[in-house]
Amino acid sequence: MLTAMPRFPAAIASRLPNVGTTIFTVMSRLAAEQGALNLSQGFPDYSAPPLLYDLVSKHMRAGENQYAPMAGVLSLREAIAEKVEALYGARYDPEHEITVTAGGTQAIYTAVTCLVRPGDEVILFEPAYDSYAPSIVLNGGTVVRARLEFPDYRPDWEAVRRLVTPRTRAIIVNTPHNPSGTTWTETDLRTLARLVDGTDIVVIADEVYEHIVFDGLRHESCARLPELAARSFVISSFGKTYHVTGWKVGYVLAPRELMTEFRKAHQFIVFTVNTPVQLAFAEYLRDASRYLELGAFYQRKRDLFRSGLAASRLRPLPCTGTYFQLVSYAGLTDETDVAFAERLTREIGVASIPVAPFYEEPPGDPVLRFCFAKNDDTLLRACERLARV
Repeated sequence: MLTAMPRFPAAIASRLPNVGTTIFTVMSRLAAEQGALNLSQGFPDYSAPPLLYDLVSKHMRAGENQYAPMAGVLSLREAIAEKVEALYGARYDPEHEITVTAGGTQAIYTAVTCLVRPGDEVILFEPAYDSYAPSIVLNGGTVVRARLEFPDYRPDWEAVRRLVTPRTRAIIVNTPHNPSGTTWTETDLRTLARLVDGTDIVVIADEVYEHIVFDGLRHESCARLPELAARSFVISSFGKTYHVTGWKVGYVLAPRELMTEFRKAHQFIVFTVNTPVQLAFAEYLRDASRYLELGAFYQRKRDLFRSGLAASRLRPLPCTGTYFQLVSYAGLTDETDVAFAERLTREIGVASIPVAPFYEEPPGDPVLRFCFAKNDDTLLRACERLARV
């Protein structure tokens, strides 16, 4: 006979009292319940090339299944250093300035952990990826919010400048930007560099979509500007680049002084990342075409999805990077984006993500986010259903 688990006898004072189940989990669950096409959570519904799986298997079978060095397999860090130098002209020392992480979210959390003390302020840009603010709060920091305004979601640098105080410890930036699909310009980064010049502010640069940039634009990395690279944690993700988000492997670049502190925290948060996958990425990364062609791959999917939406009353907003498309439903309904997203899932059979959960205080903009990292057939079927809205 089964016995129910006894209840914990004391009250727990939550450190995240306002945090519940993420909107990504909620919408994916609703999509599964309704049998809807899931264009909500940001992961592909197709696989990486078989060679990548073969490389992982090769290293597993060769016995490479024990702990990797805390900072990551050296051959992978060397391959990352070569890639970054070729793309951005920045030379990072693989031994002391590159660390392999359990995905981008762990890298962000660890960067915040090694920097932020109670009373410190961290500026982020809303709409913001949902892990940023909890990472700050869990470390005793204060979240300071800058606003990227609908519909173009461009940074207002004068407004950001007014948010900087003597307590500002870090600024979290994200380009290409999730959820808006916008990309920052060289002018944006140079403005950021002038803003932090002469301060002790550290930049945490979430650049996990660095290879998914469209329309002939280039990704403007904080690693590209020496004055920013000298004070930045620059974070990227193999999961986003190679269609294997579930493997949870990423990396962070930083000058030696910052990386020393990062690794002090990293070794107790995750210690190291699985060995055979690192070794596989070290080999796979040597062929630059595998990431340099990613922008064209996703631009075709973006264009397919946007052209399919032409038959609907939904209006795609500009999208120059990531694999997310924001869509305005202004004039269609007075429903909140959360209510409208739920109704589309139930009645039309297409799941999206409302943008409101990316804010502390949602502005009420009539916007949904769709992920187009899906098979063409999935995108076309979704557009056929959305044309009925």
